[in-house]
Amino acid sequence: MGPALELTSVPPWTVTPTQPPADVSGRSWAIVAFGDDTESVVSTWSEQLAAAYPDQQPRVYRVGDDAEAAAALTNELATAVVGWRLMVAGPAAACLRLRARALARGVAEDEITIATTDVAIRDVQCVHCRTVTTAAVGIEDTVECSGCGRNLLVYYHVSRLQGAHLGFMVDAERLPEEVASR
Repeated sequence: MGPALELTSVPPWTVTPTQPPADVSGRSWAIVAFGDDTESVVSTWSEQLAAAYPDQQPRVYRVGDDAEAAAALTNELATAVVGWRLMVAGPAAACLRLRARALARGVAEDEITIATTDVAIRDVQCVHCRTVTTAAVGIEDTVECSGCGRNLLVYYHVSRLQGAHLGFMVDAERLPEEVASR
């Protein structure tokens, strides 16, 4: 049994798909949506923002990958002013990566709203070789590192700056001969 999620760095939206309401506290908005599964989220957020601010529309970026999402973020940050908000929808792994990029560029945590459509796939960064392995794996499960081949335990920690879960060798406490004899 692991710790209570609220006591960890794991955002709840990476464990259970969520659709929070639009952040109507802002004055301008960018919605970055990864994939077709996000249409209902984009529609709901757009309707909520239109109800609060009938004269303003969010800028919506429908992206297919991290490069397109990064370009959308760069475009938005070039003209962002006080009151700008970033709303991201899509698979949790993609949302974590874009959130990390936004935080690294100075966007505050409270300026970001995230809705997740899929939480099965995780990016796991190996603490031993720093390789990021992407796999369908749960927290407390193990995955083989695509860099060094170690069996990594997916731990209750998400790096805000890397946008990945922490993974460390599951049997690191055992002596090498104990590991080899298994």
